[in-house]
Amino acid sequence: MMTQDTIHKLNEMKLFGMAGGFENQMSSASAMHLSFEERFGLLVDQEATYRSNRRLMSLLKNAKLRESACVEDIDYRTGRGLDRSEIASLALCNWVGHGINLIITGPTGGGKTWLGCALGNQACRQGLTVSFQRLPLLLEDLAVSHGDGSFRKRLTQLAKVDLLILDDFGMATLNAVGRNDLLEVIEQRCGNRSTLITSQLPVNRWHDYLSGGNPTVADAILDRLVSGASRIELKGESMRKLRGKSKTSME
Repeated sequence: MMTQDTIHKLNEMKLFGMAGGFENQMSSASAMHLSFEERFGLLVDQEATYRSNRRLMSLLKNAKLRESACVEDIDYRTGRGLDRSEIASLALCNWVGHGINLIITGPTGGGKTWLGCALGNQACRQGLTVSFQRLPLLLEDLAVSHGDGSFRKRLTQLAKVDLLILDDFGMATLNAVGRNDLLEVIEQRCGNRSTLITSQLPVNRWHDYLSGGNPTVADAILDRLVSGASRIELKGESMRKLRGKSKTSME
């Protein structure tokens, strides 16, 4: 009865990791041979692990990453333009902590979104907040938010996340409203928070894409996005085609 009361109280105090660990200890013969300090230490470790896992699950849920990807599964085959030491450095996520941007460019199917999501997943594992956004859809949402009065609130939400992933930069035509909204998003984050951009367009074509008759806004966006940013230029054959060939050969 005392054991159940203890478990009940631990759950009431939301010490769910300790409650589960205590229940396991009471049903484990091997645990009985441990000292009080050892058993208590295990309970504390289990509570810490439980909270860490819950935190990670929450971060990943809120991030809404498009791909289920992780840095351990990155394909470093020859010709992709990926350097193991560079990825290992990025996986530490120090660049996120220092508010440095990352630009990933490359051809269709080259794995830009997948790599961006892998780094987003890694940031979540480091306890950082992440938000994945397809830029064309984000700009549509922001345009609607002007009408319902929620633009500032949305802007504040985007400004707070440690890492904002803007996918498919350059895929949709920018109008004047979208161009200014993008500038606002980037301006709010510049120097304080990191933004990861994936794009089929090489960086030297971004100014033409952004200008639309207003080179001043294009200059402002580029200065905030590109200045001091790290870059990865993916190369080689489409990863989708390569995976398709691999499946065909296995069949």
